[in-house]
Amino acid sequence: MIVVTGVTGNLGRVVVEDLLTRVPADQLAAVARTPEKAADLTERGVDVRAGDYDDPASLEAAFAGADVVLLVSSPDVTPGTRARQHGNAITAAKAAGIGRIVYTSAIKADSGPGFLADHAATEALLRESGLTSTVLRNSFYSDFFVNPGVVKAAVDAGEVTSADDGKALNTATIRDFGLAASAVLTGGGHDDAVYELRGPLWTYDELAATISEESGATVVHREIPLAEAGEGAFVAQLVGDGFFAEPSDDLEKLLGRPATGIRELVRSALA
Repeated sequence: MIVVTGVTGNLGRVVVEDLLTRVPADQLAAVARTPEKAADLTERGVDVRAGDYDDPASLEAAFAGADVVLLVSSPDVTPGTRARQHGNAITAAKAAGIGRIVYTSAIKADSGPGFLADHAATEALLRESGLTSTVLRNSFYSDFFVNPGVVKAAVDAGEVTSADDGKALNTATIRDFGLAASAVLTGGGHDDAVYELRGPLWTYDELAATISEESGATVVHREIPLAEAGEGAFVAQLVGDGFFAEPSDDLEKLLGRPATGIRELVRSALA
């Protein structure tokens, strides 16, 4: 039995959809805070269970009979909240007698800036629990940086802007992260492994050139001061500091193919 949490979110849904191509539906359980939002999975034979990271009893019931659980990280980024919620899930998993937890952590969780502290704390809780685990340290989503809105705006304006000092990013798509998680849930050899999941490196110069080539419009990259980056300043500062510059082939190995690059995303956005 494979149990997947967060199935009403983008990542969890990708995982469940791929698992349904790998295992029979009666070997899969989907956990949602509001099960009604996953009613379509019930209709397809998936056991949809109620589970809330703030309700340990609900989690123990949701994890009953599981051989492996995918713990999708909580969307609540209030400092300390994730670690507490994930601790509830780990305790519940241990009480339910599961065999392994697969956790969606974050890039450089063990050595990165303070905003990653909850992921580092969760990884520590996993080590201390005595449970077998697999840690998936996901990079940021390429879908955030390259999507139909971004590409259309670039074509209309004739430019893309960034405040990242020309540094490279190693983002990956939500779909690729989900497929990698599905592979780990169903495959062997992942016990107590830690994977740094990152896509192919790209820059905003390359993004502008790719949009130009794929759209036929002229799009250039213009560097702007960090002070003008608005809501994107936090991420731009990370990029400029080289946070995303280190490559890894772990994602490619789990997928069994190259991770999706920005050209494929641009083509999809234009379509």
